[in-house]
Amino acid sequence: MLSRALSLSLPRARLAIGWLSPPLPGRDLPAPETAKRRQAIRTIAIVALSVNLAYLVWRTVSTVDLAVWWVSLPLLVLEIHAAIGIALFAFSLWDVDDLPESHPVREAPGRIAVLIPTYNESPEILIPTIAAAVAMKVEHETWVLDDGDRPDVARLAASLGARYLTRPTHENAKAGNVNHALDQIEADFIAILDADHVASDEFLVRTMSYFEDPDVALVQTPQDFYNTESFEHASGAGDERFHEQALFYRVLQPGKNHWRAAFWCGTGAVVRMTALRDVGGVATETITEDIHTTIRFHRRGWRTIYHNEVLTRGLAASDAATYQLQRLRWGTGAMEVFRQENPLVVPGLTVPQRLAYGATLLGWFDAWRSLGYLLLPVIVLVTGAIPIRAEPLTFIVFFGLTFFLGQLALRVLSRGCHRPMLSVVFELVRMSPNIAATLTLISRRRIGFRVSPKGRTGDARRPAPEPRLLSLAALASIGGLAWFALTLMGRTPTRYEIPWAAYATAGWLVLNVILLVSAMRRVRALRFAGERRASHRFETVLEGQIDGMPCEIHDLSLTGAQVEVAAMSDIHIHRLSVPIDGEQVVLQAVSRSARRAGAVTIVGIEFLPDQDAARARLALGLFQTRLALTVMPRPDAGGDDRPSLDDLAA
Repeated sequence: MLSRALSLSLPRARLAIGWLSPPLPGRDLPAPETAKRRQAIRTIAIVALSVNLAYLVWRTVSTVDLAVWWVSLPLLVLEIHAAIGIALFAFSLWDVDDLPESHPVREAPGRIAVLIPTYNESPEILIPTIAAAVAMKVEHETWVLDDGDRPDVARLAASLGARYLTRPTHENAKAGNVNHALDQIEADFIAILDADHVASDEFLVRTMSYFEDPDVALVQTPQDFYNTESFEHASGAGDERFHEQALFYRVLQPGKNHWRAAFWCGTGAVVRMTALRDVGGVATETITEDIHTTIRFHRRGWRTIYHNEVLTRGLAASDAATYQLQRLRWGTGAMEVFRQENPLVVPGLTVPQRLAYGATLLGWFDAWRSLGYLLLPVIVLVTGAIPIRAEPLTFIVFFGLTFFLGQLALRVLSRGCHRPMLSVVFELVRMSPNIAATLTLISRRRIGFRVSPKGRTGDARRPAPEPRLLSLAALASIGGLAWFALTLMGRTPTRYEIPWAAYATAGWLVLNVILLVSAMRRVRALRFAGERRASHRFETVLEGQIDGMPCEIHDLSLTGAQVEVAAMSDIHIHRLSVPIDGEQVVLQAVSRSARRAGAVTIVGIEFLPDQDAARARLALGLFQTRLALTVMPRPDAGGDDRPSLDDLAA
């Protein structure tokens, strides 16, 4: 079966901590933790925080050298900030299983509209999203909201059974696009999918039962990704066990259910129209309309639910530039939320909700701590100002125990989704955009909404330039180590009154250089140097036919494939037959390359345009959604007959 050959489910590999860290959550709704595991995780967190508090008291009372306050106090502040971060982490993850009972829904509880906002995404990106949305079980309408005013997208939507809507003006980006649609459609619930997010046909089946509670305004599901070779994934070789956002979407967001603080993430969500109208529609004052709108839901007493089951998959950032653009937009939006409707002070929220929002929004300032940890050791080695006055053994034991328990707490609280070294590398990569974003809190400079590039982002593989801040930090660190070596040789005016502290600082600096180099190498890696393909390619081994001859199909996408055939016909237009769960999908194509490999010819083919129905059926097979696609009737079509893709293709 094709669905097995192209399985996208996450491997459930057990990590090193053993029973305290369950496997990374797979595609299904994770099983609840045992009481024993939950209690053990909480105990470790409390012990780690208690030891950290004792360490900070000792550091403040006994080790701070005020003679060099300009290095000793900043270091203490950074350590306090890190401890607060662990405390908020423990608060956020106190209970990751607090979820109301749900059940599959087969009949719509009201009128449902699935909305797909789009601006400049290519047909290759839109076809899987539209086809999968139309194919969802539970009666609904699918609407393509095109802010690009493209006739070809209108034709595409119609050919796949979706309705098409544009607007006369295009203010407020995605939020404005959705708000305009709310005035044009008749629905009790809306599901929103980004243009690149392909939904399971079970999406509505799994989410709609929560709305039996009349207080529920929103049900959000995780974001997951099908391009597992992306910049955000653990490796460039399809390691699906971890991506940079797994911690947030599979652990942190479920933990917010306990505090009634789960928030909208822009895509993969269902919203009650009554609640949306109650808060005046989607918030347009910030570029992170999702979390801003959720704050308004919670202030008005509405409830939100996070359903921790992967029901959609989208495109992760393929390169460092896209990744940083996303973080700059999200971080800037978070600062706008602070200015417009600060959840720490606005009325209507509970204390746990304020803390939950604070843990998310204040996390953008972690970049300043990262920068401080990069600069302080350089300053210490160049000036000789030692910020800590303590006996070596006492400090090593106390600091070592605090650090170890802190890392253990992070590991078990994250339920296996925290990878220390890789997480630090990503922190460094996003340090520049995060700092730039937080500065807008002071400057009040508004950054316009910029759509993240999807599909083809370049024509050639070229190394991306590393962020200038990383380059400068690396140069400063290497310079600090050189100065340290020269000082040991007596070639500088610097003197180290506490030698062991200077050597420890030099070791810290060496680690910084290793991490900085790792971050810059990841940014410049050719495998992340832009996306040349218009649509994602799946590695396949399928037995098909081309021009009636048997062939083996590899690297299959919506734009083409690579086929192995004994002898290629010399006709200009080829017909490729692809087996999809017992039926054949036939596409017309032209050959773009050919080479001999022993007894076979390997041919690269490109599918011709204007085959939307066939490509939609192919997309449903490739992206693991329901293959029996039927088209929902339009309200003005009359009758109950729903033409299939075969009818449309004919």
